Amino acid sequence: MNENENNRYSDKDLAEFKTLIQAKIAHAEEDLAIIKSSFKNDSNNGTDDTSPTFKAFEEGSETMSKEANVALAIRQEKFIRDLKNALVRIENKTYGICRVTGKLIQKERLKLVPHATLSIEAKNMQ
Repeated sequence: MNENENNRYSDKDLAEFKTLIQAKIAHAEEDLAIIKSSFKNDSNNGTDDTSPTFKAFEEGSETMSKEANVALAIRQEKFIRDLKNALVRIENKTYGICRVTGKLIQKERLKLVPHATLSIEAKNMQ
């Protein structure tokens, strides 16, 4: 086996990773839809008739929860983008190759973090 063959995952491995990533994208997009729908439903929690003090507390809490939801949505969108970029690398047959060392990223790592572009070795060098 020459160096080049060992420097990328087989087409069979890439197909497995592709299936895994597509499932993660579908799940992440569902989560994002839930987060975004909570933006639209946040306007009224049925507290109109409660005391003014409690209402002020509710509004402050609502603002914090909206900010948290926005942050969550942004993180989720980045995660989806990173997963889609991983699919591009699969198509290019460059998936699973560390962008720093050029070595293969361990399968176990890719199964846990399928959008990883760094091996543990390179990550530890940071």
